[in-house]
Amino acid sequence: MFRGVAQLALDVKFRLAIPARYREAISARCAGRLVITADPSNCLLLYPQCDWEPIQEKLMALSSFNARMRSLQRLLVGHAEDVEMDSAGRILLSPPLREFAALEKRVMLVGQGNKFEVWDEAKWATQRDHALEFRDMDMPGELEGFSL
Repeated sequence: MFRGVAQLALDVKFRLAIPARYREAISARCAGRLVITADPSNCLLLYPQCDWEPIQEKLMALSSFNARMRSLQRLLVGHAEDVEMDSAGRILLSPPLREFAALEKRVMLVGQGNKFEVWDEAKWATQRDHALEFRDMDMPGELEGFSL
């Protein structure tokens, strides 16, 4: 399980160093093989390869005759790239994915259970602030009776 937020910096070659606390789990789960792709929220999703493959299968099983499903397939599968952690625990972020998520130097790695989100630091701050507004909004029905 990946959880927590890490503030990171891309190096000059646009590599992202996975924090040491996650490296062992990634190595054990998928031998350091990961898949990174675009997310509709304008961040990147980083999955262990073995967790991504069933998601891709489900996405590709959706009807390509449905324009919305086809758009989602294009975004998620079309942008998906296989990456592998190097001996220093780094992964290379390609120019198209960096451009999509507007990643330059400062990034946030956000654990989301079976995956990570990779955000531009400023965009993450906006997203976080937006999430804090939730406390002032009406409660979605799905959260009725939910307690922290």
